[in-house]
Amino acid sequence: MTQPSHRGGPVSLGLPGIRGVRLAPLVSAFVYLLRCADGTLYCGWSTDPERRLRQHQAGTASRYTRTRRPVELVYTREFATRSEAMREELRIKRLPATDKRRLSVDGERPAPSLTSRGRAEVRDQRGV
Repeated sequence: MTQPSHRGGPVSLGLPGIRGVRLAPLVSAFVYLLRCADGTLYCGWSTDPERRLRQHQAGTASRYTRTRRPVELVYTREFATRSEAMREELRIKRLPATDKRRLSVDGERPAPSLTSRGRAEVRDQRGV
């Protein structure tokens, strides 16, 4: 039912009664963690972490890392969708610094954080 698109652009469903509905192609997204020259960690997401690292190194990716170069990529994790990656980025940004450092060293997910009610959050393997 989907029609091939040109150059990875949106795909039209081509269904009768649904005009102009277009879907963007599924693109995986990544969460990444950088270690800056001053020892701080920076978390972000991108569909192309290698390109994004080059932007950080050039000082064009973010104001935070511009003054803390050089930066080193210490952690990446792939997600099926951009929204999953953005959710994980926010979760990582809320972690204590010790858990972020553990991620950068071990590459393992830190233990679940506590919710505002004091209960541990339970997440499945995809981080949802």
